Amino acid sequence: MTCIVGLVHKETKKVIMGADSAGVADSFISIRKDTKIFRNGEFIIGCTSSFRMIQLLQFSFKPVLNEKEIFEYMCTDFIEGVRNCFKDGGFMQKGKQGEDLGGQFLVGFKDRLFNVNEDFQVEETLNGIDAIGCGCEFALGALHVCDANLLPEERVLKALRTAELFSTGVRGPFNICSTYSSEINQII
Repeated sequence: MTCIVGLVHKETKKVIMGADSAGVADSFISIRKDTKIFRNGEFIIGCTSSFRMIQLLQFSFKPVLNEKEIFEYMCTDFIEGVRNCFKDGGFMQKGKQGEDLGGQFLVGFKDRLFNVNEDFQVEETLNGIDAIGCGCEFALGALHVCDANLLPEERVLKALRTAELFSTGVRGPFNICSTYSSEINQII
């Protein structure tokens, strides 16, 4: 289920993120009123995996900022805060080898875009674009070929609409958020 798309706009050095509204279970789909992207302090976060995870990251997770280099901070203090939030919220799962597992989500912070995987590894792409969820391949392809002269919000929307066209688990309305605005815009 889902498609979350993020890009770093090179000119403004801001992160723009978009998400669909589908909740999918087997062959059932519902269009959710609650959003898969949200602001949490200085962060924008877009999630797949579980709506419970989204709720914990949105309402219970309180990231504590410090002066570490951003990637080091994301891999250490940020992730430890997420892990503790998941444990306290009863969401932490155990893998086949007994390892802790969470879910997958994108994080926009300052002028950087990170992908947090279910094993809590943090990745950052060289090209400043990323997508997660069942529509991610379609969205990444659309972002790659989309006219770079378009507004970044338009590029994200085109990627989401492409994923909706080709993936059965992606549906609008779409929500778009950025690190330079406190608003989440819904586009039908």
